[in-house]
Amino acid sequence: MRRPIVAGNWKMHGSREENAQLLSALIAGVGACAAEVIVFPPAVYLAEVAALAQGSAVRVGGQNLCTESIGAYTGEVSGAMLVDVGASHVLVGHSERRALYGESDSVVARKFVAAQAAGLVPVLCVGETLEERESGVTEAVVSRQLDAVVSLAGTAAFLKAIVAYEPVWAIGTGRTASPNQAQAVHAFIRGYFSAKDVMLADHVRVLYGGSVKASNAAELFGMADVDGGLVGGASLKAEEFVRICVAAG
Repeated sequence: MRRPIVAGNWKMHGSREENAQLLSALIAGVGACAAEVIVFPPAVYLAEVAALAQGSAVRVGGQNLCTESIGAYTGEVSGAMLVDVGASHVLVGHSERRALYGESDSVVARKFVAAQAAGLVPVLCVGETLEERESGVTEAVVSRQLDAVVSLAGTAAFLKAIVAYEPVWAIGTGRTASPNQAQAVHAFIRGYFSAKDVMLADHVRVLYGGSVKASNAAELFGMADVDGGLVGGASLKAEEFVRICVAAG
C-alpha cells in the first residue's frame, strides 16, 4: 500500500517567528499521523526550518532549484545547496514557475534530473490551464509534461520521485476539481506509468494540488488514485493543515 503524502507549499509567505509557530503546531499535531508530511518554505528560511523540524516526523523541501550544480548563476540555488541545509525534497515544474517564469517542459526535465543527481526527491508538478481543460486536451498536456521528463530521466527515475497533479484553474481561485475530476486525471497518470511498467505504476505516488482544504481533503483523498495532497494556502494555517494531514492517514 502506498503511504500517503501531504506537502505544504508555503510559497512566498512567512517570517522566522511565523515559521517557528507554524512548525511547532504542525509537529505537535501530526505526531501520530500515518501520512508523510513535507513542508516547502521559502529558500531563505530552509536551513532554520529544517533545524526546527529535525527529529520530528516533518520533512523539509525546496520550492525550486537550478538546472546546474555550480557556477555563475546569480540568484540560483543548486540541489547540493538544498541538501546541505537539510532539504530532502524539491518542487519541480510548479505551475507558477511554468506560468510566471516561463519554465518549459525541457527546463523542468533538467531540473528533475538535477534534483535526483543531488540526492533530492523531486515532486514533479503537472497540470492543465482552464483553457486547456475546456478544449479537452488535459490528458495530452499531462502526457507531454511527463514525456519530457521520461525522455531525459527514464521511466525508472520515478521510483524515486513524486508526481503532483495541479489543475492550474483550481489554484488560488477558490475553485476545486471535484473528487471525480481529480480521480480521472490521477487514474490517467497511473495508467501512463502502467503502460510502461506495472510495478512502477503501483509504486508512484500522485498528489492532488488544487485548493485542498480541510473541508474537502477526506473526500479527495478517498479517491483510489489520489495519494495525498500538495497544499498551498491551507498549509499556512496550522490547525487546518493538521486536519488535512489527518484526513490523508
